[in-house]
Amino acid sequence: MTKMLWLVLALLTLQTPLTQAQELEAVQLYSQDELLALIRTNSHLKRVRADDCQLVRDIEARADIMQLPAYQFLYGDMLAYAVCVPRNVERGWDLMLQAAGQGLPEGLEQVGRYYHIGRFVQPDTDKAIIYLREASALGNLKAQLRLAQILIDGHGSPVDFEQSYRWLHNAVTADAGTHKQIQQLLGKLSQKMPARVVANAKRPVK
Repeated sequence: MTKMLWLVLALLTLQTPLTQAQELEAVQLYSQDELLALIRTNSHLKRVRADDCQLVRDIEARADIMQLPAYQFLYGDMLAYAVCVPRNVERGWDLMLQAAGQGLPEGLEQVGRYYHIGRFVQPDTDKAIIYLREASALGNLKAQLRLAQILIDGHGSPVDFEQSYRWLHNAVTADAGTHKQIQQLLGKLSQKMPARVVANAKRPVK
């Protein structure tokens, strides 16, 4: 065996494990259920960073071309907070609105929350209520909690009190802090309604 051939074989032997390791480290794109679980725990941006920003093109394609609402939500957040991409708040906000427009509960809740606190947009409680009400109807507990507090603070319409109470009365959570918060909100909402309306709101949801 010539010295040159031996060197070539040696290099191939050294490179093979490295190539296999690189293949093993390749990041798989998130499934729809996995991404929604990340969004619900507000860990979606952290996950993108942890994956070394390898999935940006795939995420962008699913947001812009396939128009999948969960990916519109994710990419919109990435643009708004400059995670793995240059900051572009206007485009990010547009994607958040698109996700909300497709009925994604997390998108509706986030847009409503941002209108409420005035993040990226001017505060607009009326718009916040619209989005939070839609998210609440779809079972988003964060939206239900925020909407109840907004109503207690004197915004919105009294006709929303009963439905807000009903959503929270039937909410299910394993978190002790959230459970306590629900109890406090229910107590404050009940003070704004006649006893018969409270009793009606406590009836089982059909």
